[in-house]
Amino acid sequence: MNTTLEVKGLEAGFGRKQVLRGFDLALEPGKVTVLMGRNGAGKSTLMRVLLGVLRPRAGTVRVLGQDPLRAHKQVLQQVGYVPDVPDVYPWMTAKDLYRYLEPHYPTWDRARQQQLCAQLDVPLKTRFKAMSRGQGMKAMLVAALAPEPLLLLLDEPFAGLDALVREEVLQGVIEALKDGERTVLCATHELEVTARIADRVAVLDDGRVVRHGSLAEMLGQDEPVQVPRALQQLLREATTAATAEKRAEVLS
Repeated sequence: MNTTLEVKGLEAGFGRKQVLRGFDLALEPGKVTVLMGRNGAGKSTLMRVLLGVLRPRAGTVRVLGQDPLRAHKQVLQQVGYVPDVPDVYPWMTAKDLYRYLEPHYPTWDRARQQQLCAQLDVPLKTRFKAMSRGQGMKAMLVAALAPEPLLLLLDEPFAGLDALVREEVLQGVIEALKDGERTVLCATHELEVTARIADRVAVLDDGRVVRHGSLAEMLGQDEPVQVPRALQQLLREATTAATAEKRAEVLS
């Protein structure tokens, strides 16, 4: 099976703090994988490794067949990324951001950019420091999708948004998935969002994936209305089991 992203035995952290411990994950092309886990479980750390901005301590990482450290520019040109907080200069406007990014992406589609800005009602002339969280996330989503990336990384893009704005951002993501050609890794706590977009679910605990499979395999044949509740139970059971296993290892 071909994979868009493959991580094996990943060890990563900051200073003396170890965050990811023996992390393994492979993403199928054209599928949406949702990464679930507690705060501090390592979701954002993983994103930094995949983008080549954090050097792993051990393990192998391949993004679209390449090492994101050795082929940093080539990988970034094919990956769209929406961080949990806009990582731009606060004085910038969305228009400034898109003008800056376009020359760096050979596949940048200006018509797509303009379409998404209109669809999501992005304030083009407002500085990021004056935007609401929802406006900032919509602006960043456009920046991630305009180059028509092969891989889309979403790091808690729905957290802290009110219901209406969250739905607008979610619709933007869903629209981007319609062709079925883009692979997505989305870290989120939003169980209802997971139920609507996930093909596969990976549960992260104590720096490693403790459960991974298709939504159907993980939850069985639950009715759609019951899926968020079933996801909550899955997350609780998987992380509790992993914690118990770790304690048993320590005591043995």
